[in-house]
Amino acid sequence: MGDNPSASSGKTVTIRTRKFKTNRLLARKQFILDVIHQGRSTPPKSELKTLVAQMYKPSDPQSIFLFGFQTKFGGGRTTGFGLIYDNLHAAKKFEPKYRLIRAGLATKVPSSRKQRKERKNRAKKVRGTAKAKVGSGKK
Repeated sequence: MGDNPSASSGKTVTIRTRKFKTNRLLARKQFILDVIHQGRSTPPKSELKTLVAQMYKPSDPQSIFLFGFQTKFGGGRTTGFGLIYDNLHAAKKFEPKYRLIRAGLATKVPSSRKQRKERKNRAKKVRGTAKAKVGSGKK
């Protein structure tokens, strides 16, 4: 379990990790992150990311992913989930696309609502691996 106080905007932020596991199959460390921020609003993920980087000193700070934060009723305590990948290659391989886009490691492909609906309805008409071919725009 790790502690790290940070003095930003006057009030301190303390982070603690629980249920720390090293997941060799996915080349990452995973943990629950408890944030204690008495007397101030919920700290941004960017600030928490720097605190986690100071604690665990990863090879690349971009390989840290924090998500799923929920502030307890009354404030002052927030709990979320954190992942630290061994390298960026593993992160790009195993992380969901939306989290890579959030972190700035991938770009979002713009498509209209109508295009997505048409693709979904075309995919309904075929079975199995043919769905991928329909998705790419070819029948």
